[in-house]
Amino acid sequence: MKTDYSKKATNQEIRERFDKDTERFSNLETGQQTTIDAPLTMELCTEAAKYVNPQAKELLDIGCGAGNYTLRMLSKVAGLNCTLNDLSMPMLQKAKERVSPQTAGTVTLIQNDMRNLDLPDNHFDIILAAATLHHLRDDDDWELMFNKIYKALKPGGSFWVSDLIAHDSEFINKLFVDKYSNYLETLGGPEYRQKVWDYVNYEDTPRSLNYQLALLAKVGFSAIEVLHKNSCFAAFGGIK
Repeated sequence: MKTDYSKKATNQEIRERFDKDTERFSNLETGQQTTIDAPLTMELCTEAAKYVNPQAKELLDIGCGAGNYTLRMLSKVAGLNCTLNDLSMPMLQKAKERVSPQTAGTVTLIQNDMRNLDLPDNHFDIILAAATLHHLRDDDDWELMFNKIYKALKPGGSFWVSDLIAHDSEFINKLFVDKYSNYLETLGGPEYRQKVWDYVNYEDTPRSLNYQLALLAKVGFSAIEVLHKNSCFAAFGGIK
């Protein structure tokens, strides 16, 4: 079934929601409560980046939120120059406040839609994108973003994603939608489940893991790895 992107949330609506939620997203217990295995996928993405790029100097965190992934990355590879991107300025300010004391490197803020990022070629050792790519819309958006990320990485650099995903089979998609719904009910009952699905359906257009792995290969990544998958969430990436 074709998605009607005109009925999805605008950037302004998404930004305004995150502007109001900075404190919650600064706390791993509350900010990622709806993400299954959030602590594990954060650990795996940052650990993979450390193993691939132990001498890294330049980090880009796309959709950085309050800086949780960058902080975890700095606990593994010290002194990084950190480029933080988000749609929300309150999120970026909170991220800078938290990240700056943890690195001797520079901290650069970019408030912009990720699709509009103007990134230098062959510059970053590590690029992270946690719970953000699902805001991309049509195929052109996805291909633009993956190409942009590939070009911005140094040869040997790595890109790691932790995100909400869909499934190609409608039956398997239903399986994991049901499982995720049950999980959400354990957090806050049927009302909470409905609240989460309402904003997912309005704001998000996730793609399948298969789609994204194929796109990584298409834009040029040579080593592509799945770190973890559970229900509607996956952690994966590639090396340039």
